[in-house]
Amino acid sequence: MAGYEVFGEEERQAVNEIFDLNGGVIFAHGFDAMRNGVYRVREFEAAFAHKLGANYGQAVSSGIAAVKVALQALGVGPGDEVITQAYTFVATVEAILETGATPIIVDINDTLNMDPGAFENAITKQTKAVIPVHMMGEGADMGPIMAIAKKHKLLVMEDAAQALGASYKGQRLGTIGDAGAFSTDAGKTLNTGEGGVILTNDIKVYNLARGVHDHGHEYSSNLGRGEEGAICRGFNYRMTEIHGAIGLAQLKKLDMIINNQRANKAKIMAGLHDLGVPFRNSLDPQGDISDTIVFYMPNREITHQFVA
Repeated sequence: MAGYEVFGEEERQAVNEIFDLNGGVIFAHGFDAMRNGVYRVREFEAAFAHKLGANYGQAVSSGIAAVKVALQALGVGPGDEVITQAYTFVATVEAILETGATPIIVDINDTLNMDPGAFENAITKQTKAVIPVHMMGEGADMGPIMAIAKKHKLLVMEDAAQALGASYKGQRLGTIGDAGAFSTDAGKTLNTGEGGVILTNDIKVYNLARGVHDHGHEYSSNLGRGEEGAICRGFNYRMTEIHGAIGLAQLKKLDMIINNQRANKAKIMAGLHDLGVPFRNSLDPQGDISDTIVFYMPNREITHQFVA
């Protein structure tokens, strides 16, 4: 199940409250005299980071924006190579290209995530970062991936767009590397319609991500937005207060959503086991958010018969 399946009165009330409390200021920044202290995007960022155990959260307009902004905040740009995996959503590679870097695609293994050996074999003098993608709610093998990255002094940016709430050996996915990127679009575990979040424990990465997502703004504590300087080149990847408000309501339901997904998967798996088919290799079944069930058929003909 996804977050949209449990949309209800809580999400409706969260949106209405914006108009009740501050007259409908839906821009995440400024208008301080009008908004009566209501900053839903800031609240969502803090609550999201706290929920997943990270120091800092930066909300953005989409999952692909989260990947791109995180890469730029880590210093990835033209002339760099970024390694990622063959099995992913196209947004991962699009975001690399948008930074001006070159994507290097490597094989996956039976986890359907990055093969650590293939990752290490692809490293060159131009390699700046690696993006392991946690596909369909299951974590990549982050132990060896982190060890290889450390050995070669590479940055690690986790694409956790499909793995919100999942973990690897007790640590939340998206908080293991230098930064993590999440999606909160309509098909994800937590749904704000469109949106994304970057998590990091590094204050420098956070400050740069905040600047990149908002025209380079430095977020001065004593100057207004029209007077403050810029700390970097930026663009507009901002989230609105409506999306932030919905995100807060959905975040309260996250544990329930994941628990229901796990219960549903357990029931289906119990029936499928009688078929005697092999399943995807899970490195941490307890950390899986049960987004998807993957099993294999012996050949193309039998697969077509099963689908039919």
